[in-house]
Amino acid sequence: MHPIRPGDQGPAVAEIRTVLVGLELLPADSGGDDYDAETERAVRAFQQSRGLSVDGRVGAETWRALDAARWRFGARALFHAVPEPITGEDVRSLQERLLEMGYDVGRADAIYGIRTSRAVAQFQREMGLKPDGSCGPHTVNALRRLGRKVVGGRPQWLRESDAIRQAGPELVGRTVVIDPGHGGTDPGVVVPDGTLRWTEADLVHDLASRLEGRLAAAGVRVQLTRGPSPASCLPDDDRAQLANSLGADVFISLHTDHHANPAAEGVATYHYGTDNGVTSATGERLAGLVQREIVARTGLRDCHTHAKAWELLRLTRMPAVRVEVGYLTSPDDRARLVDPRFRDRVAEAIVAAVQRMYLPIERDVPTGSIDVTELRAVLAAGTVVD
Repeated sequence: MHPIRPGDQGPAVAEIRTVLVGLELLPADSGGDDYDAETERAVRAFQQSRGLSVDGRVGAETWRALDAARWRFGARALFHAVPEPITGEDVRSLQERLLEMGYDVGRADAIYGIRTSRAVAQFQREMGLKPDGSCGPHTVNALRRLGRKVVGGRPQWLRESDAIRQAGPELVGRTVVIDPGHGGTDPGVVVPDGTLRWTEADLVHDLASRLEGRLAAAGVRVQLTRGPSPASCLPDDDRAQLANSLGADVFISLHTDHHANPAAEGVATYHYGTDNGVTSATGERLAGLVQREIVARTGLRDCHTHAKAWELLRLTRMPAVRVEVGYLTSPDDRARLVDPRFRDRVAEAIVAAVQRMYLPIERDVPTGSIDVTELRAVLAAGTVVD
């Protein structure tokens, strides 16, 4: 769908305003079908609260989030439906509640899948309810009556950390999906530079290819979500589904950033997380490692790591990060990004970060110290690079 912007009018705008009124982001007497300044502020507030890109426009992802937000927890019965699962804000609220109580629903992705159904059935069994995996009035009431089941730690963090620990430190045989952003009919950021024309899609695909080569040299199975010149741009939810279908161990999405102010510069890394503290623990750790390695090896300004609920991060079932490798609209960052040697350093930084994620804490090494060219030989010898 084409984004709905300030100044637009019509039934779609009226529907957006209706949802925003229900969320108490617009006054109850707010009506009309004009996308005015008040509506834009409300959309921005909604995007901020949901961990989406705050641009004040209603594109496909914001539209789906608004549609899901119509449902409040307890307003309808929830159950595992096949082939079209139930989705909505009420499902996410249920998943987050179960997660904080120690039940394993995986990621709070707002989709009532088999894992959520099993967690609900386990809760029902422990509460003496019929363990049918459906969340009706009795289950809702039981959930509302109870406090947290697990205290003194984040149960999902413990679960994910243990899975990484048991996987072992080796990269050989792992599957990494690399996602060069945009592509096809969507070039991403486009910046004229004299007689040249730099596009985000081309630069990140080249970076992905360099990263692919280095990971493959370390024994990793690598899959890119697109080639250099795809006919169309694959939606984010399809990219996430591809990674899930491959059983990937790690998902890395590559982008460049942009801003109207050419002084904006630096690298930022994003992982899945919501405004109330629910996060992918391993994704958060990988994001921190990627961020620190890139800053140390390239000198890019550190714009830190951030939690987001983008579909690309929410729907993937493995540690997933999105890396904004500099601002293409910054003359300084652009001069670096167009240099192949700089893209080599970024690729090496990401490989080092992926390796460090699998190292036990007691075997971790200082940032910037891993020599990626010798990684496979060093690991085969059973030693750690200092």
